[in-house]
Amino acid sequence: MEETERMEPFLKVEDLTVQYTAGGEVIKAVNKVSFTLSKGETIGLVGETGAGKTTIVKSILRILPDPPAKIKSGTITFKGQELLSLSEHQMRKIRGSQISMIFQDPMTALNPVFTVGEQILEALRLHRKMSKKEAYTKVCEMLEMVGIPAERYGEYPHQFSGGMKQRVVIAMALSCNPALLLADEPTTALDVTIQAQVLHMMNRLKKELGTSVIMITHDLGIVAEVCDRVAVVYAGEIVEMGDKVHLFDHGLHPYTEGLFHSIPSLTGDETRLKPIKGLPPNPADLPKGCKFAPRCPYASEVCREAPVLLREAEPGHFVRCIKKLAADIKTDMTGKKDKGIDIAAAENRPQGSATDFIKRSRAAREVE
Repeated sequence: MEETERMEPFLKVEDLTVQYTAGGEVIKAVNKVSFTLSKGETIGLVGETGAGKTTIVKSILRILPDPPAKIKSGTITFKGQELLSLSEHQMRKIRGSQISMIFQDPMTALNPVFTVGEQILEALRLHRKMSKKEAYTKVCEMLEMVGIPAERYGEYPHQFSGGMKQRVVIAMALSCNPALLLADEPTTALDVTIQAQVLHMMNRLKKELGTSVIMITHDLGIVAEVCDRVAVVYAGEIVEMGDKVHLFDHGLHPYTEGLFHSIPSLTGDETRLKPIKGLPPNPADLPKGCKFAPRCPYASEVCREAPVLLREAEPGHFVRCIKKLAADIKTDMTGKKDKGIDIAAAENRPQGSATDFIKRSRAAREVE
């Protein structure tokens, strides 16, 4: 892959705002989220449950239920096409073919009245124009790839365990070799052996086909092994974003710091973990200023007064925290000049390096 091609914005999400209406309340699920993704690149979205990660990726595929969900503003540009302006008929040609999604809950992702083989075969015949025989052969290959015997092609979802259903969903998403793969916790229900196979296939797709991936996961070992960049999501906002070395070795935002302190270390001397105190804010009643301020050990009144912008600490490393601001000038996500961030305080912070997390992740699979 040419370096110039990799650097082009393959996917661009800009100022995405999504709200839900429920019980007379407006739930502010995603608030002006912006990021880009290059061809062949993988970005990981991490954060607590309810942060808005799944809503972001479902907005890209345009499968949010309307009502109650509503994309209030923003643009999503994929390969030069503005997805939010396309008709439903045009989006159907993109879903499954160019953009696929591995859903978090396989129980609701599969149709109970069709066999698993038929559900994978449908996408191949629709998007790849294969004959029934060619599609059948491909489906059998995909089932074997995720650890399901091809003989189970004719069985129904209720005949599979939760983990086996997840494998079927993964096989379905990867069957058409999509240009963009949206993976919502794809390995959560899988044993470590199948996890390794799935991660290997994702990496193969990246290398051979230039597939771009948005990975939602709580496993920082997978993030370190698979992702090129990481975006930390909190209360519907990206609070920190950069390549995995930035995030693992020099994470700046207090929430990022809290995530790493909540993970046990195999080499450290700590006897107790340091969980993040408190709970995420009510998305129907978000704080006026920094969304993390009520839980932040460094917060002051200035943090609570006004919204905090996402600013650049060093090239490609953005953070949303005014307490880290220094006197030198940097740029924000829009290219405007603004105050930068003092990263010196983060240099000696005890965090796990990306290399350590990769070793631990691989070691766990080797033990199994």
